[in-house]
Order: sequence, then structure tokens, then C-alpha cells
Amino acid sequence: MTTHFVMHPKFTVFEKALHEVLLDFETSGDYVTKGDRNVIKKVTLDGQTFNIKRFKTPNLAQSLVYRFLRKSKAKRSFEYASLLIEKGIKTPFPVAYLENFSGGLKDSYYVSEHVAYDFDFRVLNHNPRWPNRAEILKQMAAFTFQLHENSINFLDHSPGNTLIKHRGEGAYDFYLIDLNRMRFETLNLDQRMHNFRRLWLSKTMINIMAKEYASLFGTSEKETHALMTKHSREFQKKVNSKKLRKRRRK
Repeated sequence: MTTHFVMHPKFTVFEKALHEVLLDFETSGDYVTKGDRNVIKKVTLDGQTFNIKRFKTPNLAQSLVYRFLRKSKAKRSFEYASLLIEKGIKTPFPVAYLENFSGGLKDSYYVSEHVAYDFDFRVLNHNPRWPNRAEILKQMAAFTFQLHENSINFLDHSPGNTLIKHRGEGAYDFYLIDLNRMRFETLNLDQRMHNFRRLWLSKTMINIMAKEYASLFGTSEKETHALMTKHSREFQKKVNSKKLRKRRRK
């Protein structure tokens, strides 16, 4: 088995310790999430806290694709995070990634700096009375506009993938996570509104966000609202239909 380990120059002082943690991932750190697909752990070294994401072991065909044809999810996460930061988009700082190969890709890990955030976008979906909700939604629309203006199509733009930190005085910072699926392309209005679909927006949320986005982009509020509603409802209907089919099969 061969190992490929890349470290950001800013964190080379942690290189040896982090490498050891990654090689002994099962017994290192504390679990943040332990899913069927991916596992995230948190580890603290000399007062510095890192999050480590281990991606699901690919099947044989996928492992060969990741070895010879496509970058691993860990490598993409590291590179995309670096690109986002260059463009002024916040994301937990990319620290390192590690790939283990045995024929094809065996497993991979992405390490980022831990961000002490206050909540994620999901609370706005589930809590209509969340403090300052309308203002946060406006700022989230502006944040998404910033992505689009930088030709970033974040394909996993969903409620759990934006962390929100309150800076005080009604100002919020937004951090993207789960970065391995992105396209970098110029987006028209329809494509921009399509990118909102996974956020699972209610009518009230669309009213607020479409108005804010239209003012920033210089487009008609009516057209922006109609497209955001269309793509959101189509996505929600598709997901709900899939869930209904699964329940019927049980």
C-alpha cells in the first residue's frame, strides 16, 4: 500500500502528529458524526482543533477511477477549499489530505481547521421564530450571490452544508462545508435559482431571499421569485415522491 499525504504550509508544525492520527484514525479523536458513508472526528493537538473526515471506502470500480481518472473526494475538498478562500468565500481552512492506495484508492481523509460556529442553516428551516431569521436569510441570499458572482456552482448547497457564525450587531459569517462536488462556471438567472433548490425553502423564505437576490443581481423580483419557487417546489416534490415510494415498498 502506498500513501499520499499533502499538508498546507501554514500547518507543517503539526505534520508528524496529524500523520500519526490519520494512520491510527480508529482510535484517535472524538466522533462528530458516524454515518454509513462518511465519518467525521475532532482532534486537538497542542491547543489547535481539527476536523477529520474519512470518506467511504469506494468499491473496486470506483477505486480505480479515483486512482487513474478522477481526483479523490479528499483531494477535491482540499483544493476546492483553497480556491474558495482565494476568492474570499469562507470555509473551514484546509489543513491536509491523505490518500491510501492499494491497486486503486483504498481510503481517503480530509483535515480542516475546526470552526466554532453558532448554528447551521437547518435551524432556519425548522424554526420560523428563530431570532433575526429574516435578516439571516437576506445575508444567506447575499452569500449565495457572492458564490455565483465568483462562478461557483456548489452542487451540495443544502441546509446542513452552511455553518453560520454570529459576528455581532446583526452580522453573520457563512462557512461552506462538504465541498467535494462543485462546478466552476458562469451562471445565468435560471441556473442561479436552480442552485437554491436543495435549501428546502418555504414560501416565506423564498419571499425574503428572492427579493434580496433580485436587488443584488439587478433582475426582476417577480422573475427571480418565480424561478426560485419553481426549482424549489420541483425538488421538494421529487424528494417527497421518492420517500413515498420507499415507504410503499416496505
